[in-house]
Amino acid sequence: MAPTILVVDDNKELVALLTSLFEEAGYVVIGANKGRPAVELGKAEPVVLALIDMLLPDMMGYHVAEGLQAARPGLTLVFMTGVFKGARHAKEALERFPGALFVEKPFDAKKLLETVRGLVPPPGGSVVPAPSEAPSDFDVELDIDVEDEEQDAMELTGRIKVTGGGNITAELSGEALTAGKPLKGGVSGSRPATSPSIVPPPPPADAREPSARAARQGELRDNLPGLITAFYLAKETGELSCKKGKVKKVVYFEAGQPVFALSNLAADRFGQFLVRVGKIKAEHLDDAAVVAQQTGRRTGDVLVERGLLKDTERLYYVGQQVKSIIYSLFGWEEGQFVLTFREKARTESIKLDVFPGNLIARGIKKLYKPERIARIVRPEERLMPSPQPPYQLNELELEKWEATLLPRLDGTRTNAEIFALANKPEHQVRAFLASLLGLEVLVKRET
Repeated sequence: MAPTILVVDDNKELVALLTSLFEEAGYVVIGANKGRPAVELGKAEPVVLALIDMLLPDMMGYHVAEGLQAARPGLTLVFMTGVFKGARHAKEALERFPGALFVEKPFDAKKLLETVRGLVPPPGGSVVPAPSEAPSDFDVELDIDVEDEEQDAMELTGRIKVTGGGNITAELSGEALTAGKPLKGGVSGSRPATSPSIVPPPPPADAREPSARAARQGELRDNLPGLITAFYLAKETGELSCKKGKVKKVVYFEAGQPVFALSNLAADRFGQFLVRVGKIKAEHLDDAAVVAQQTGRRTGDVLVERGLLKDTERLYYVGQQVKSIIYSLFGWEEGQFVLTFREKARTESIKLDVFPGNLIARGIKKLYKPERIARIVRPEERLMPSPQPPYQLNELELEKWEATLLPRLDGTRTNAEIFALANKPEHQVRAFLASLLGLEVLVKRET
C-alpha cells in the first residue's frame, strides 16, 4: 500500500503543487491550509509523514505536530518555513522534535522529494503512475488566432532583462511603452507561428511522458498571484495554461521564474504588438506580412530588411511582448487554469528575466479593475504583516510613499484610516494594499 503524506501550508497553490509532486512519485497525499483541519485529517488517515509549514493562520506548526504525534506516535516530521521570519520558530520546533527535518522556503521541490523518499520510500522504490492529462475542454490551439477578447491599453516599463543562449544576460532600456488597444478586426497578415520572432522551438514533451508530472486545474479568479508564488517557492519548472472562452495563454517557468509566454490572441502576435506600441504602422505590417507569405520568411525578418525594425531592437520588443502577455492575465477574473510540471520548460533562445514579486505587484496595480480592488481591500478591514512572507520587502520595487506607509500597516488601523494617512488618491492606496495581499506580504487580521 502506498504511504500517505500530509501536506500543510496556507498557500493552497503550493499544496496543490506538492500534492502533484508526491502523487506522481507513488504516494497518497492529503492536504490542508490550516492547522486544526490538518490535525483532524492526521487522526483520520494513516499518515506516515507530515510536511508542515511553521506559521499557519490558526496555530503554530509545532502545535500541529504535537497533535499529530499524539494520535500517531513516531510520525515522521518535516517542517517548512520562510527564511525571513521563521528561524526562531524552526529552532523551537526542532528542539521539541529532535528527529524532525527542516527546509527553508523557497526550496528545490526535486530535492525535497529526494528527502521524503529517503525517509519514507514509496512502494516498489520509485513507482510513478501515469499523470492525468488536462481536460479535453481545455484544449485550445495556440496556433489558431482568435480575436474575441477586449484588451485595454497597457503600460510597460522601458527596462527589460532577458537571457539568451550561452547564459548571456542583457538588460535593455528604452522609453516606457503603452500597448494600445488592438485595432478592430486586428491587423491582416498575422504570422501563424507560436514564437513571436524566432524559429518555433519543438513542442514540450507530451503530457503522458514520464518526465511530465500530473496537471492540476481550477478556476482562475484571484489565484494568479498565488500560482506564480507557488512556482517560486518550490523552484518548479513547468507551465501555467490559462483559458477564457477561445483565448488561451501559457506562461512557462524555469526553476520558479517566469521566462516565456505564448498566446493565441491575434493582438498578442509580434507584428501586431509592434503596431500596438507604436513601433510600426498597421499598413507597414500588412505589406511586410504579404511579402513574408510570398517568400516563406518571417514577418519580423522583412521588417528588419525594410529598416522598420532594427535587428538589435528585436530582442527588446520580444521581451516586452512576452511581458505584456503575462501581465494581461492579471486582468482576467474569469477562466480556468491548468498547471503542468515538467523536467524542462519550453525551449526558447530568448527568456525573460523578471523577479516574480515585482511582476505580481505591478500586474495587480496596473491590471486589476477598481471594483475588483475594492472587493479585495475593504475600508473596515485591518491588514497586518504576514508572519511568513514569501518575498522580502527589500526585493520589491516600492515607491517612497509606499515604503513610508508600510510600518503603519500593523493591524491596529482600518484600511479607511490607512487611506487617510497615505495622502494619496484612495484608488492608488487600495491598489498598493491589494498588491501586498497578493504577494502575501500582508494578511487580513481576523476579528
